[in-house]
Amino acid sequence: MADLDRIDQSIIRELQKNSRITVTELASRVGLSKTPCQVRMRRLEEQGYITGYTALVNQTKLGLSHIAFAQVTLNDTSSGALTAFNNAVKQLSAVEQCHMIAGNFDYLLKVRTRNMQEYRQVLGEEISALPHVLQTSTFVVMENVKDAGI
Repeated sequence: MADLDRIDQSIIRELQKNSRITVTELASRVGLSKTPCQVRMRRLEEQGYITGYTALVNQTKLGLSHIAFAQVTLNDTSSGALTAFNNAVKQLSAVEQCHMIAGNFDYLLKVRTRNMQEYRQVLGEEISALPHVLQTSTFVVMENVKDAGI
């Protein structure tokens, strides 16, 4: 964000808090009039600082209250193997996040399901079947203390 001035950074922060804010209200909060605010928003989008707008959903109300983190170790970390894993994991709807890790395992997956039984099925039939998976280890979330939602 070093290339962004204080107003650009304020626009991004305000949109992260509430992407449904009106341009008029956003402009007021960041100290601009409506048109310059719209121009800056468009520029931030075109330059890739803002990549989209989304709704944060209460997953528990949708019946998806079980969260587990799965450590995944691959049997091959060549470029081709990593690409194959990355492409395949993106297809799994239960995997909410996937991060390549520098450490004693290769990936950390955040998996959201209805319950432990469903997680066990996802782990056994989907995650373990991903390309080049050697082993997994699971950590079940007991309480979600903070989730920024971004």
